[in-house]
Amino acid sequence: MDKKFYITAPIFYANAKLHMGHAYSLVLSDILARYHRTIGEKTFFVSGADEHGDKIVRAAQKEGLGPQVFVNIKFDEFKELSGKLGISNDFFVRTSDKECHWPGAQKLWRALLEAGDVYKDAYKGLYCVGCEAFITEHELVDGKCPHHDTVPESISEENYFFKLSKYALEIRQLINERKLKITPHSKANEMIALIDEGLSDVSISRPEKEIPWGVPVPGDSSHFMYVWCDALSSYLSALGYGGEDDTNFREFWPANVQVIGKDIMRFHTLLWPALLLSAKLPLPQEIFVHGFITSGGKKMSKSIGNVLDPYEFINEYGLDALRYYLAREVVPTEDGDLTHERFKEIYNANLANGIGNLVSRTLKMAEQYFGGNIAGQRESVPPLRTRAVFETSETEIGGFNIPFIIQNNILPRYHTHMQGNEINKAADVVWELVSHLDHFITDYEPFKLIKTDKEMTGKVLWGVIEGILQITDMLIPLMPDTAQKIRELIKTEEKDGETTFITKTPAEPLFGRK
Repeated sequence: MDKKFYITAPIFYANAKLHMGHAYSLVLSDILARYHRTIGEKTFFVSGADEHGDKIVRAAQKEGLGPQVFVNIKFDEFKELSGKLGISNDFFVRTSDKECHWPGAQKLWRALLEAGDVYKDAYKGLYCVGCEAFITEHELVDGKCPHHDTVPESISEENYFFKLSKYALEIRQLINERKLKITPHSKANEMIALIDEGLSDVSISRPEKEIPWGVPVPGDSSHFMYVWCDALSSYLSALGYGGEDDTNFREFWPANVQVIGKDIMRFHTLLWPALLLSAKLPLPQEIFVHGFITSGGKKMSKSIGNVLDPYEFINEYGLDALRYYLAREVVPTEDGDLTHERFKEIYNANLANGIGNLVSRTLKMAEQYFGGNIAGQRESVPPLRTRAVFETSETEIGGFNIPFIIQNNILPRYHTHMQGNEINKAADVVWELVSHLDHFITDYEPFKLIKTDKEMTGKVLWGVIEGILQITDMLIPLMPDTAQKIRELIKTEEKDGETTFITKTPAEPLFGRK
């Protein structure tokens, strides 16, 4: 049986334009999905839109539209950005989809009811529209929601509640034993601290008279499922849970990795596991919590004027330049800063002058000296003669050649980092190989060597091209368009124990200087 890999990106709230933070969630998830496909795992990747709730109704009213028309427009915007970012999701789930999503959401509700974990009660307290969540006084900062800097509303209504408190100790134990893995571990400690403060039961419905938009509560059409119970169930309904064909659910659940931003961590690491435990469903193997994308060291804000539009960067520098920055320059578990000035600096240094220049000058020499046709073997590639970095220590290379370094140092570390979701470290390894190849060219100076030793020049260039192809394979998850472009420039033929590289010089630079 093929090894399976199920990954989910956050389903974004469909009330406003998506920004760079949303782009980061999608690209991070996409890189992991593409990687697991490249290593032969049967992969299912889900993204989606959270289309119900108070914010949607208010945003639609502001535009003079009905909620369904409004979210349909947002859905088209989401699809457009996903296409621009090269997102390879297998399915896009919409919580307003009555055929795909509603049966799964209602099946989960009935499972909670059957477990005796749903009851009706009056609620009186504070509600943040931005969070779509009821919040307590001690969560406020200067009387405002810390995430949205807004004063919460006072609400009094009768809702259905879920017995979250019943599962608090079990979730605590699962987190402690890493059976519910939360990455980074510091976030796990934060959640344990919240549990120790005491978890209250949570409202999982809103009256139809208050918010006439959502999935009807089974058996009580006067209530709609509250957004978090509704939204979280989309990770199940996207696989056919509750539908006529649940083949994907039986094959892919539980999720291997669920990627989320830190602002929705509490719902995914406390409420979501509790809902699954109540419904007697397996828990996801890992909740991967990433940080925010900041601009100039500050959280993006329209009032400050530092909101970053991913379209601007894609239009100016190309898709893979943006994917590169998000992959390598952002540590997934921390906040990552991005400015136009920093982006341009990184682009020129590592893309235009880095991999772009390496590919261009190597293939140009191959065509100029050998007509774009070089035969060779890994064993015949001469050794590196300069020092090279091996993880944390410098080691004299001696007899190590490029193919040896790739097989025994570069690839093992690349795969270790990718399988550990350390995307930035994996990208570092790729550019370490770029550096090795640059040093190799500097060592032998094939542009001079060709005048005295054509055979050795061929071995050197063969080794560099071999390295470029290995870079190409590692770039498939990170920068798929660039990987494809390089592959189109280098063909391989195997005959009598020799590999021949048939190359052509790129008509234009992979990354032109800015």
